[in-house]
Amino acid sequence: MFVTPNLNKEKIMKLNCVVVDDSSLQRMVIAKLVNNHPNLQLVGDFSNAIEAKNCMTVHTVDLIFLDVEMPVISGFDFIDGLKVKPQVIFITSKAEYALKAFDYDATDYLQKPIVLERFNASVKRALDHYMLRQDNHDDEGEHIFIKSNLKKLKVFTNKIKWIEAYGDYVKVVTEEDTNLVLSTMKSFEKDLSKDKFIRVHKSYIINIDKVERFNSKFAEIGVTKIPLSRNKKEDLIRALAIA
Repeated sequence: MFVTPNLNKEKIMKLNCVVVDDSSLQRMVIAKLVNNHPNLQLVGDFSNAIEAKNCMTVHTVDLIFLDVEMPVISGFDFIDGLKVKPQVIFITSKAEYALKAFDYDATDYLQKPIVLERFNASVKRALDHYMLRQDNHDDEGEHIFIKSNLKKLKVFTNKIKWIEAYGDYVKVVTEEDTNLVLSTMKSFEKDLSKDKFIRVHKSYIINIDKVERFNSKFAEIGVTKIPLSRNKKEDLIRALAIA
């Protein structure tokens, strides 16, 4: 394991990075590429996900270079366990993981052996995503990014009316449109403010600011009646009282 202090005093923009790969040779290769890139700052490199997660509790990390196949905890399992998810560039020798990497909203996917030109292209993509988030940080309040129909979309949470389970997807219904996102309700719920959103049914999460009226069976948002689970009415009353 190797950890360096989080020193980022240069004026040039740098993304704080960690490298996670059980192969010491592969870690050395990626770490060298990171250290040689003017826009990257290496925070640490780790042989397993547990060490990396411990580092991320004390250091701000913007980008993870992450091996998919690792013992005990795979790269995908590691991402599933993070509450705050930095950008991820997956690294593996198997092309069949590319589609799953997309499902995990990966910034990019690099196949071993890594070529410098392809590495730099991935970093540019990460920098572009980072700048987009910074530029739009305060323009219309709290927001999340979703991936729908192969596009990354910015959604302001104050415009979300409800989220609905839809097979392997969740349906995000806003004031303007509706989008399908490949996700579970549990995973999507983690990205939402608990002060404004409440799970009222196994298949529905609602924005309490959008509720116009409710009874023991339904919460009404516009002309739509959202079903309430038997024990959720009291939760909704408490949430509306606090809001």
